[in-house]
Amino acid sequence: MTTRLLWKLLLINILVILFVILMVWLSVDYLAADYFVKLMERYHISPEPAHDMFVSAIHRYLIWASLAALLLAALLSFLMMRRTLTPLSRMIQATREIAEGDYAAVITVQTRDEIGQLAVAFNRMAASLKNIERLRKQLMVDVAHELRTPLTNIQGYLEGLIDGVVAPSKENFDLLHEETMRLTLLVEDILKLARADAARTDLQRQHFNITDAIRKHYLSFKKSFMDKDIHVKIESDAHDGVWADSEKISRVLKNLLQNAFQYTPREGRVFIEVRRVSGNINIAFTNPAPEVSSVDVPFLFERFYRGEKSRSRDYGGAGIGLAIVKELVEAHGGSVGAELVDGLIRIWFELPVDPPQETV
Repeated sequence: MTTRLLWKLLLINILVILFVILMVWLSVDYLAADYFVKLMERYHISPEPAHDMFVSAIHRYLIWASLAALLLAALLSFLMMRRTLTPLSRMIQATREIAEGDYAAVITVQTRDEIGQLAVAFNRMAASLKNIERLRKQLMVDVAHELRTPLTNIQGYLEGLIDGVVAPSKENFDLLHEETMRLTLLVEDILKLARADAARTDLQRQHFNITDAIRKHYLSFKKSFMDKDIHVKIESDAHDGVWADSEKISRVLKNLLQNAFQYTPREGRVFIEVRRVSGNINIAFTNPAPEVSSVDVPFLFERFYRGEKSRSRDYGGAGIGLAIVKELVEAHGGSVGAELVDGLIRIWFELPVDPPQETV
């Protein structure tokens, strides 16, 4: 395909050069020759022999110059177009490799022109596809791992009940119900994560007061915090509304409140602050996190990652909550982050105050 395109472009250049030669030839025959004849007649010189010599010499030199120009133009055009089309040929091959499942294909960027920019964009696309494939495989592994434990427990209890080894008591049925609920919650979390991934396409943005939304959602967690004797303080100096989808941000706030509740030990303190930072609103949740180390912080927003090594459901759930927060916030063009200072984990996110300016 690239070879055919190379010869097509080369043929176009040669045709253009031949057309120019033809125009020069005709110009010599019909314009320069006539002008030469009139000039000879003006000075009373017989034009016939000199005219023939003039036209013959012009044609001879024009032929040699044209052949040299054709050869030089063909050679330079061939080398230049081959250099230009080689990355395209590599892209075609890399596309085939990606289609077959090999995402390691990389195009060497040799220029900064449009072809070079295309190569850069292609490499970014290939890297993105590779990362998506990695996440897909990791998701399958993580889901299988999460499902295996409760399913194994349920299978063990059911086999024990069938064989008569385990008594059909209320306690055992409660354990079976607990494992079943764990599976149900895991499936719901995965569905929420899938909806968060698709959130970029269906955002219903509007202005609303984020501080009011925090206080509203805190009321639904207030009893849980009180049962653990956790003191919650909400502080805000931002009076502007954020430009966001209130339903999606409600999910973010609920996940962060749930996260603070699970990680904060009894009689701990949770500090929620809302600050105006440039053109954004920064919302931060700070609370004790004895189970989280500095090694865990960079991975807190990864899917199925838990800060505690025991992977206990008492703290980390399925490890999807903060991943959902990240997806939803970034869908709004915002950012998220986490910091660990003196045993306190600070999880924050930023949202824009105003809608982005449209560029003409």
